Order: sequence, then C-alpha cells, then structure tokens
Amino acid sequence: MIVFRLFLFLFFFTGIVGNSFVARAQTLNIGLLIPDRHSTAARHGAELAIREANEGGGFKGKNFHLVVKSVEGMWGVGSKQSVSLIFDDNVLAITGSLDGRNAHLAEQVATKTKVAFVSAWATDMTLSYAFVPWYFRCIPDDKHQASALIREIYKNRKFSHIALIGTEAYDSREAIKTFIKLAKSGNFREPEKFIYKPSDNNAGSIIRKIENTDIEAVVLFADPAFAATFTSLYRENNMNQPIYGTLALLDDPKAHSPGWKSPEPVVTVSSKQWFTKKGIGFQKKFFKVYGYQAGPVAAYAYDAVHTIIEAVKKAGTDRDKIIEALSGIHHQGVTGEIYFDEKGNRAGMPDLMILKNGVPSPMKKSQ
Repeated sequence: MIVFRLFLFLFFFTGIVGNSFVARAQTLNIGLLIPDRHSTAARHGAELAIREANEGGGFKGKNFHLVVKSVEGMWGVGSKQSVSLIFDDNVLAITGSLDGRNAHLAEQVATKTKVAFVSAWATDMTLSYAFVPWYFRCIPDDKHQASALIREIYKNRKFSHIALIGTEAYDSREAIKTFIKLAKSGNFREPEKFIYKPSDNNAGSIIRKIENTDIEAVVLFADPAFAATFTSLYRENNMNQPIYGTLALLDDPKAHSPGWKSPEPVVTVSSKQWFTKKGIGFQKKFFKVYGYQAGPVAAYAYDAVHTIIEAVKKAGTDRDKIIEALSGIHHQGVTGEIYFDEKGNRAGMPDLMILKNGVPSPMKKSQ
C-alpha cells in the first residue's frame, strides 16, 4: 500500500516539479541500483565513469555524483529505492546492475515517473516487452547472447546434440527458454536440459547423465560459483566436451577475493571491444584504481554511466530531453558501440572469447 501511494504521488508530481528540482541541484546526480552492499564491481565501474567525467570538467560548472542504493532485503525494496533515488536524490537517470526480477521493479518505477532507466546487467527478454520509451539496456539480451552461441555451436562447430545446464534462478530459466526457442526456430535439434538443484546436490548426477549420452557440447546458464564448481568436477571426471556459457558466468562481485577460481576452460559471450586498445586501457586503469581485474559487471556499469553522461551533455538536465538523447545515442564504450533499437535493447551482435588459465582470449570472428 505504501509503495502504491508513492507511485500515485510520483506519477502526478514528477511532471510538475521533477525537472525543476534537478535544475536547482548543486550536483548532477545519477542513480545506481546494485544487488547488495557487496556488489563492488558494479559500484567501482560506475564510480570510475563518474570520476573521468568530472576530471573532464563535469557539465556547465557542476560535477556528476553517483548515488548508490542496494536492493537487498525484502521483496519490493527495489521499488522503494528507485523512488528514493528520484525524489530524495533528484537523479537525472538511473542505471542498475540487477537481475531480471529486480530490474522489473526498477522499470516499473521508471514507467510511472518517466525517468530514464539504463539496465547494465539484466538480460531477461521480457524487460523490453512493455515498450517503455525510457527503458534502455546496454548489455546484450538473452536473444543476442543465445544467437552468438548458436552460431558458434551449431553452424561453425557443426554440433547437433548439446546440453543446457542451468539453475532454478529466474535469470537462468529465462535464458534457457530463449535459447531453446531460437534453436527450434533454426531447425536445430532441441537441446537436452538439466537443472542444478543445490538442495539435491545433483551436479554429479548431471555429469553422469551427460557421460552416458552422445552429447557433444555443454552450455552453462549459471552464476560463477556453480560454473566454477561444475567445470572443475566436469574435468575431474575426464569429460572433454567443450563448455560454453553466457555473460552470467562472469558476474562475480568477489572475483578479486583470495582463492577465487574462474570457470575454465570455457567459451563465453564477450564484448566486441574487450581486446581493443580502449578496452585494454579501461582494464589497466580499473586495476590501478581498485587493485583487481575488471570483468563484465564493472565494464557494463561503466558504460551505462558514461552513456547517461553523454546524453546529459547533449540534452542538458531536462529528464525528457535526456530520454530523447538516449534514444538516438551512439556511444563508443569499452564494450563496443552502444545504440538502441526501438524497444530500448542494445543493437548489434556480441562476440565470443575463450577463458583458459585465467586469461581471456578473443576467438576468431564468426561468419
């Protein structure tokens, strides 16, 4: 009820005074929603973008300022935090390094308030089904990631029988659903599907089932912790089928912690620009400032904030004009050129990279 009343308030109030609040602010605030207080990678990527913008002079005598709020806690916190960013902190726009379910909450607030929301991590296809003109996604969605993997697995490698392994998490289920749909539409053999359940500890059972079939390759739709555990167990059992995965495998806020082991060797979706001069420069600068290697979470948060800042510099501080600027933007980020289709999804096809011995390397460009 409280959230509903807040929605009513902000729906009628935003258009009247929202932009005037922003115009009078001493700093140019940009909101960042993160899963929890330990999500350092997204925070650091966004902070670095803010730092660079301010070193470049900010905008019209004002510095940009990052306002960070976490959505941990009871379900629905994401809505409350989004409302707080808009009315308490007067942000120009919001970005979020969230999973699909929490991104939906932030999108709902953006829909009511007409404040731009730039998603920096959620890949769920249904986020763009509402056709909200002020929703944008700067990471490849499930369809684009699945297309890149299908092209490599079925067309280039000529594999026909593959296994998809996921978890019970919302994002994993949605990504698998999209992959299967695309595989069917391409008239490829429908993949086998296995779901890892921590309560059953059935990773070993899944591996035994794969071992007793003619499966030629495995695709993981899981978090880094499970991916690392699975790939290690997989190799211990002398399984040699190639392993593929989405960007979610590299979503690791603790990748810089002692003892962390990445899932490898594995072929994953990759930014087109990760190995370019600009991408390498970002990684070096990030390491120098924060002391650990930047991954996709940090890179997409960094690009999302820089994209918003570029829109502000083009359109000024009026929230409606920022939305218009984002709709037509072509920003060259560390993850490649960022521009959006009519649904707000990032356009363009991602590439693949191979992660081996802790070192990511680009794969040959697929035709």
